[in-house]
Amino acid sequence: MLVLILYLPMKKLILFFTISAIWPALAQKSTVPVGEKLVFAASYNMAGLLTQLAQVTLSTELVSTSKKTLLHLSCEAATYSKWDSFFKIRDAYETYVDPVSLKPSLYKRDIFEGGYTKKEKYLFQKDGNSIASTVTKKKKPETKSTFAIKPGTQDIVSLIYKLRTIDFARQNKLQITRFTAVFDEEELGVSVKYLGTEKINAGVLGDKLCYKISIGARTAALRGTDKNIIWLTADSQKIPCLIRFSIPVGTGQLLLTQITKN
Repeated sequence: MLVLILYLPMKKLILFFTISAIWPALAQKSTVPVGEKLVFAASYNMAGLLTQLAQVTLSTELVSTSKKTLLHLSCEAATYSKWDSFFKIRDAYETYVDPVSLKPSLYKRDIFEGGYTKKEKYLFQKDGNSIASTVTKKKKPETKSTFAIKPGTQDIVSLIYKLRTIDFARQNKLQITRFTAVFDEEELGVSVKYLGTEKINAGVLGDKLCYKISIGARTAALRGTDKNIIWLTADSQKIPCLIRFSIPVGTGQLLLTQITKN
């Protein structure tokens, strides 16, 4: 549920990193803010009332290898402890991308949802046309495969940040931007429809003028036309502050409750 809308909900990278000693200079070359942490309260419609069930956290940082500097994007989702006995979620998604183009190099997913577990690792090949995949599911052996992708394909986490690079101020109302994302070893067409601007309660940011964006995808996991909406602040930062979603088992939202920047 949470994963899909942000493509949220969402581990161990040993090869990559040491935080760069020249971090401040490199940060200026990143397409999205570096050292940003966004925290959301995730609510689900229960008996007609929005009930807060979980917390979702998005964060960014620069990391360096011996050859290059990458932007680490992470998304984590966890139910509040009082709901764990009902349906416990501990999801972690992360990706390593080029700081400017947001082209992914490595994507990792580690989920625990009500006892179901799954781990995925995607290595995006240098040719840009394929992914080497490693997948482990609960009580099943690890599987490895290589599958083809279209040039420019994003993983789910990098796609969230890719939305923030669109210049909606120059778009016409109802204009659609299309992306291709990979999820569960399959490509997924994603459409981003600009619905104009709207002033909303943006959580911790208070009342803000926002770009209203409709997210569509060819999947049974999302329901309705213009029922899955993201509001991004109508400024240069385009901070996602409210997300509303409609899925087969109901509706819900994510509201920004905390924002910190280094």
